[in-house]
Amino acid sequence: MVLSNVVRVVGQLNSVGTRSGLLGIRQLRRKYTYRSGALKPMPNVIPFGLFGVVLTVIPGLLIGATISKNMANFLEENDLFVPSDDDDDDD
Repeated sequence: MVLSNVVRVVGQLNSVGTRSGLLGIRQLRRKYTYRSGALKPMPNVIPFGLFGVVLTVIPGLLIGATISKNMANFLEENDLFVPSDDDDDDD
């Protein structure tokens, strides 16, 4: 959310460095009230939050690591990519 605000502000800066909206008219977006002054409803709360992110990221990392390990073994078995032993000798 912070990044989108920064991108929006940077996108609204003209060459002089002043904020201007579409066609030079400054537009103000109200975050918690409508133009009439009425309060907007509470946003939806995501039930799992950080726990859901962890449950998504960890399996993705494990699946990606397994795929890359299998591809590396496949390439080495078929002599498509074999690390050279010359680079290890510094004598």
